[in-house]
Amino acid sequence: MACTTLLVGKNASYDGSTMIARNEDSCAGQFETKKLWVVTPEQQPRHYKSVISKVEIDLPDNPMRYTSVPSGDGIQGIWAAAGVNEENISMTATETLTSNPLVLGADPLVENGIGEEDLVTLTLPYIHNAREGVIRLGMLHETYGTYEMNGIAFSDVNEIWWFETIGGHHWMARRVPDDCYVVMPNQLGIDYFDFEDAYGKQENYMCSSDLKEFVVKNHLNLSMDGNFDPRSTFGSHSDADHVYNTPRAWYMLKYFNPELDIQPLDDNLPWCYKPNKKITVEDVKYILSSHYQGTEYDPYLKHGNKDKMNCFRTIGINRNNFLSCVQLRPYVPKQIQAVEWICFASNVYNAFIPFYGNVNEVPAFYSTCESHASTNSLYWTSRIIAALADPEFNETNAIIERYQEKVASIGHHIINQYDEKFMETKDLHMLVEANEEIAKQVQELTYDVLDKVLFIRSNNMKNKFSLSD
Repeated sequence: MACTTLLVGKNASYDGSTMIARNEDSCAGQFETKKLWVVTPEQQPRHYKSVISKVEIDLPDNPMRYTSVPSGDGIQGIWAAAGVNEENISMTATETLTSNPLVLGADPLVENGIGEEDLVTLTLPYIHNAREGVIRLGMLHETYGTYEMNGIAFSDVNEIWWFETIGGHHWMARRVPDDCYVVMPNQLGIDYFDFEDAYGKQENYMCSSDLKEFVVKNHLNLSMDGNFDPRSTFGSHSDADHVYNTPRAWYMLKYFNPELDIQPLDDNLPWCYKPNKKITVEDVKYILSSHYQGTEYDPYLKHGNKDKMNCFRTIGINRNNFLSCVQLRPYVPKQIQAVEWICFASNVYNAFIPFYGNVNEVPAFYSTCESHASTNSLYWTSRIIAALADPEFNETNAIIERYQEKVASIGHHIINQYDEKFMETKDLHMLVEANEEIAKQVQELTYDVLDKVLFIRSNNMKNKFSLSD
């Protein structure tokens, strides 16, 4: 799927947490229903069969509980997408990547291999740190192959690793520097790779066992000076990247580092960078909801030269399925370290909601998702709000912003309250209580916004007439 990823190292975040966040976006012309779910060990399959590729894999008999954001109907498979397990290890999968014919000719994709539908289910319940995630997923790719190019993130309270598939069976992974953030917009992103470390201590780099030999054998290194550039070697070099991918990376980098001398069409944008100030959860939400506001590329531009509106694919797009950000907090007991921030549908119009991950159940408003439009679920209510508000952006923007700020404030306040309660009681049921309290207030605020947006949209229908009967 078309997605956008943001990774934040522990020394780059406001509170010392690692944070991995990703928009999952549907393909053009599609809208995938989604829900928040907890998979218990009893619910985890012991024998897995993919719906898309039909690959079958026997799984270990000792899975851990984990959160997920699966497909609402499951017709095309589970698509667990993102979550955190009971050991506070998080995974998000996947950022669909692009490659080139040299790579795919040397190591063709595998039609009956594994892919985005499968990866979280096959990996997250069995790993105890981020490095284990890289190792297990690498083994799965080398054993079964993959039918698509993907980028996957793993995090624990200390480290974040970014994993990229290369052709049908190869892969590489790089540890995110603790004081940096990473932006990923549907392109193969790693711009530097150290084979000596990957083949040795593996402190910051890992890869499939024969990746260096694979590059040499197939004449893949395009560098003129002999240095290895993984992005030019394994990535794409298409005009489409300049419309679909690089502008997103440019905007994200300029948000965190306005001083950078970069342009939307640049091909050499840095994979990771040290931000000017520490990054908050609100920064994550803002940038993964952005539509080039403040630039001439904004599709909602009200004043100025509108010739370049809609030139580039936005980050906050109509076909956002959900946004998940797992925040692993080092300053609280292990039982409450994991907070997963979640929202559904177009990020321009939704609000970020915190959820304690160490629970066995999910509030009904998050976990319900019918196959048809309904106000019983957060997913569908968010979709309806976005569709109504978009044509009235200038009239509804203030309402949406107040809603987003109110939900975030309530979320932080309740998490702070229940952190303190847990410190006193060590009662894990309080996490369920906190999630339910947040959901109750979010549901009330979401319905209130729906009411206001519907009123504005109704008043601006084309068949309106100002003379009352």
